Amino acid sequence: MPRHRCLVNGEARADLDVSDRGLAYGDGLFETIAIRAGRPCCWLAHLDRLARGAVRLGLPVPSPARLKQEATRLGDGVECGILKIILTRGPAARGYRPPPEPKPTRILMLTEQSPPSIEARISDRAARVRVCQTRLGINSQLAGLKHLNRLEQVLARSEWADASADEGLMLDAEGRLVCGTMSNLFLIDEDGVLQTPLIDRCGVAGTARARVLDDARAAGLEVRERRLALTDVVRARGAFLTNAVIGIWPIRTVEEHAFELSRLPWTLLERVHARLLQPELEW
Repeated sequence: MPRHRCLVNGEARADLDVSDRGLAYGDGLFETIAIRAGRPCCWLAHLDRLARGAVRLGLPVPSPARLKQEATRLGDGVECGILKIILTRGPAARGYRPPPEPKPTRILMLTEQSPPSIEARISDRAARVRVCQTRLGINSQLAGLKHLNRLEQVLARSEWADASADEGLMLDAEGRLVCGTMSNLFLIDEDGVLQTPLIDRCGVAGTARARVLDDARAAGLEVRERRLALTDVVRARGAFLTNAVIGIWPIRTVEEHAFELSRLPWTLLERVHARLLQPELEW
């Protein structure tokens, strides 16, 4: 069984006020961060997204120094794990109206994991992907945010319980490709252009997604963020997913359509994967 360590507002406990708006309304944000050698990976990128999300929701931005202190405390002696940071608007009276002076709840939970095999290659765990029937609602005000309202992903992930698929692609209400249930999607078209769905109407703007976009552009690869359909998947010569904990996740199949893994830009992907899961030396 995985081992958990938890801090709530800096205290070693795991109980919450039942009037917390995060529990009642999903009024809050979260970040999921890979831990290696007791230190977080892509720490600044996660803190930046958390701060931007807090501003958009009108939540007090948590102190980076305090988060670092608490993350260091939890990560001490942990070789490999996953750190989850949850920020809610905190406890309040009944009703949707936010309190004028919120008292946010700050939760840090670390789950220990077995270290990955150093011999494992990215291509060894290529994903089998299905297309989910559950659609994502369109709401530009929430697009990109890693907010606590995840019922769409819960319903999508409940569509299969066997080992027939590793991940599911999700479409929006208009039938456009957006993302996976826990990942962002990239396609390589026949011209070698890297394409990924726009995250301006729904979906999460992942930190790993941002890293791929930045590194691909720096490497001189043409990148397009645009509306994509399932037909674009069939026409693509390669595809992969990104996730802050998994890193780069190549796609072997989407439903019955198979991809040739050899046609992916492996030099770029292996470099990005290593950077995504490299613990911060100075943070």
